[in-house]
Amino acid sequence: MLTKRQYQLLILIEDHLKKNGVPPSFEEMKQELGLKSKSGIHRLISGLEERGFIRRLPNKARALEVLRLPDNQNIVPLSVKSLMKNKTTYCFSSLSENLVANSVELPRYGKIAAGTPIEALRNNDTIAVPANMIGNGAHYALTVAGDSMIEAGILDGDTVIIQRTDYVENGEIAVALVDGCEVTLKKVRRKGNAILLEPCNKNYETRIYSPERITIQGKLIGLMRNYI
Repeated sequence: MLTKRQYQLLILIEDHLKKNGVPPSFEEMKQELGLKSKSGIHRLISGLEERGFIRRLPNKARALEVLRLPDNQNIVPLSVKSLMKNKTTYCFSSLSENLVANSVELPRYGKIAAGTPIEALRNNDTIAVPANMIGNGAHYALTVAGDSMIEAGILDGDTVIIQRTDYVENGEIAVALVDGCEVTLKKVRRKGNAILLEPCNKNYETRIYSPERITIQGKLIGLMRNYI
């Protein structure tokens, strides 16, 4: 199993090779991964080389070759360094054929918006998701509307992958149904006999409810974003 950074760098190199015929420069790697120095890139490349994922071609500058990709990697690479701090956020600009070959179709509901239960959002749309992005159980996808979760790296227009469950741990991001009619994507916390729905945006207030008013309809396990 590769570390998250190793995996992100491996896919970055592979994607750059396919698009441009050459790997990215060390400076480009550093900027894309949000590292402060090129020494970190050297360590990541050495680790990938030791594990047999890449090799350096002799007598050539910027010469790297991707030998293989992980067979079962649970981390989808982040493509924007500002989102890398959130361990539960997964996004991609373009996945290699090797990654999308084993995908599953999930129902994609409409935009998650206040005043609409999840079931009312159902439509005939589906989305292909890499199989290693999801675990056991039922899953669905939702389109995000609004900016209440931007500090968690969840932006307006993103597609979030939700695992159906009626329980989440404190601090997990979940789809919550309020009073049987209003659905929202928020961080869930329990405090005494109350349930707090916390936005990840300082411009929004935390909302507090009694437990009987809240029904958990799933928890966030992934995020997908297209960069055009």
